[in-house]
Amino acid sequence: MSSTEHETKPDSAEADPASEEATEQRELLIDREARVEAVEGDGPYGEPGRRFNRRSPFYMGLMGGLGLAVAYLVGWAVTSAEQELELILLAFFIAVGLEPVVAFLTRRGIRRGFSVLIVSLAAIGVLVGFLAIAIPPLVTQVDNLVKLAPHYLDTLNKRSSFLGHLNTKYHIVSHLQKALSGGGGASTASTVTSGVVGAGKVVLGAITALVIVVSLTIYFLADLPRVTTLCYRLVPFSRRARAGLLIDEVFARVGGYVLGNIITSGIAAVGTLVWLLIWGVPYALLLSVFVGFMDLIPIVGSTIAGIIVALVALTVGLPTAIATAIFYLVYRQAEDYLITPRIMQRTVNVSGLVTIIAVIMGGTLFGVIGALVAIPIGAAIKLVLEQVTFPRLDSS
Repeated sequence: MSSTEHETKPDSAEADPASEEATEQRELLIDREARVEAVEGDGPYGEPGRRFNRRSPFYMGLMGGLGLAVAYLVGWAVTSAEQELELILLAFFIAVGLEPVVAFLTRRGIRRGFSVLIVSLAAIGVLVGFLAIAIPPLVTQVDNLVKLAPHYLDTLNKRSSFLGHLNTKYHIVSHLQKALSGGGGASTASTVTSGVVGAGKVVLGAITALVIVVSLTIYFLADLPRVTTLCYRLVPFSRRARAGLLIDEVFARVGGYVLGNIITSGIAAVGTLVWLLIWGVPYALLLSVFVGFMDLIPIVGSTIAGIIVALVALTVGLPTAIATAIFYLVYRQAEDYLITPRIMQRTVNVSGLVTIIAVIMGGTLFGVIGALVAIPIGAAIKLVLEQVTFPRLDSS
């Protein structure tokens, strides 16, 4: 009986599945060709395996902990790189706004790379031209201010003049002296030195930010089709066509917003030019171009430009400066509540009420960048509500 059992007993090396599996696993760890032969499917890396059991307590706890860790890291990263992210968002916003121009040139038979180059050179040319016009008069005005500073100081000390009355009432000279002496603790030389260093840092930071925005805008313009394709791929295939149309419409409305913003800035520049020519304020063309650029920034842009133009109007006379300030106050109200809502309703298809609320909320929450992108974001939200949310609620 023992001999029969010995004859029918299989060979352990051939029949042990655990041993064969261990040998196969060792080969997979060592030999790449074995891994290539073991994969299944048409892709170079095979088909994905079965998903983990999502109802497992260990899996749920692990995913919950990882989710909290990832949320913390994302929040920390966003807070730490807030300024850089704002520059990236601004560059992407400008690129989407310039995309209609690039698409127009592309439809005319020009390759996309050359179209991006033409648009970029045109935008940079406008910026360089503005700086070329602005810098020489600015240097001249600063030089004149330095030369006339003793005269202004003497006028402040005269009680019979208007500035002298202001100095007597508000002690302007003493406040200036205290500011120059650093509140009484620091010397004038050290205060001036620290002020120059601080101004140098501000100028250097502004130039760096400008270079970053220009570079990123060009890259975004060149790769915008890939970016939109990535947005499409993030949507399930069954909804990809509809989502793609919605994304295209959002981008089109951003381009419409940029066009509308340029129109309102052009109106502000022309109005400023006419006003300054009537009152004989110097550097009317330069100041009107400056107002047009600053008006591109919602909320604060036109206000800052109006203050600077009113100060320049002081060189003509106090009545001219007061009239200019009143003009900008009136124009600011007309632009915010009459011109901008009407233009945005035509170019972005957003009502005046939504425009005003979006700009106020965006500027309050995220500053200048928030005010700049608030209207297209409001347009995107309105589009999603009209095409997705409201139809579902109506059919429910």
